Amino acid sequence: MKKVVTFGEIMLRLAPPEFLRFSQARSFEVNYGGGEANVAVSLANYGLPVEFITRIPKNDIGHCALMEMRKHNVGTKHIIDGGDRLGIYFLETGAVSRASKVIYDRSHSSMSEIKPGMVDWEDVFKDAQWFHWTGITPAISQSAADTCLEALKIADHMGLKISTDLNYRSKLWNYSGNRKEIMTELTSYCDIILGNEEDADAYFDIKPEDLDILTHGDSLKAENFLSVCQQMHTKFPRAQKIIITLRGSISASNNTWAGVLYDGSIMYKSSQYHITHIVDRVGGGDSFMGALIYGLIKYPKNDQKALDYAAAASCLKHTIKGDVNLVTISEIEKLIDGDTSGRVSR
Repeated sequence: MKKVVTFGEIMLRLAPPEFLRFSQARSFEVNYGGGEANVAVSLANYGLPVEFITRIPKNDIGHCALMEMRKHNVGTKHIIDGGDRLGIYFLETGAVSRASKVIYDRSHSSMSEIKPGMVDWEDVFKDAQWFHWTGITPAISQSAADTCLEALKIADHMGLKISTDLNYRSKLWNYSGNRKEIMTELTSYCDIILGNEEDADAYFDIKPEDLDILTHGDSLKAENFLSVCQQMHTKFPRAQKIIITLRGSISASNNTWAGVLYDGSIMYKSSQYHITHIVDRVGGGDSFMGALIYGLIKYPKNDQKALDYAAAASCLKHTIKGDVNLVTISEIEKLIDGDTSGRVSR
């Protein structure tokens, strides 16, 4: 089977233990992750060949990030060395009515200084079937956006399926580039587009009709987002599938979670999961994307099944500490079949 390629930044994650605030911390827990790296780990965990492309410093911290990818059977042979530092993000985990907080420290990271011509994309894609990127990569620097566009043009020329998770981050996009123009051009190459209502609004001025997500976030209905899917499909006619994740935020610890998939004529809906005791919601969208890609590759004529895999996998990710999703296909299928008991397996 041909491989999936993902492209983006892997970062060092530092978080106070449990639910401590930054001001209370005397130590930090270490994890490694990033949107595209997290998707790669999910796919490798499901048994698909996958390769992650990034740029990391040639030092001990960069080597630790590289080992993390290799530990999960993610291909790394085209990762390039260079630059002085790995990007860092600090995570303060919220609870109940206190939201989680992220502080980025990724200016002048190795990945933010990547430039077109550094990666041999034709060599990377010669045995690939799928290319995945997210809106985080073009947000970190103009040169990263330019490199992403370079990759998309070559992937398109070589006939790969292309997917994106729009992943708007309000604390990024600090350089002079126009995010709406940049993302419109990059997204125009995509066959599969995943996002939520905030992404569609921030990048493309597309909003759900008659819905205030901040005041009605605990009672989301799939039908509210049909208009978003239709507007996205009109703006990006190449896209074969538009997928919207539906997070109902009752509190930081208690969410509902589901998704819809629109193929241009039919809107499919997943089951809605009620996640009452969130362990770690970081990487929730990445886990959805990883399982969605798996489902679309394994069951290319069954969009409902692919969507069901994505929602269930992401529901389970909320129970796992760290950025990456470490669930198995059998655990996903068990949840899809309705087993939410959490009984000990022995």
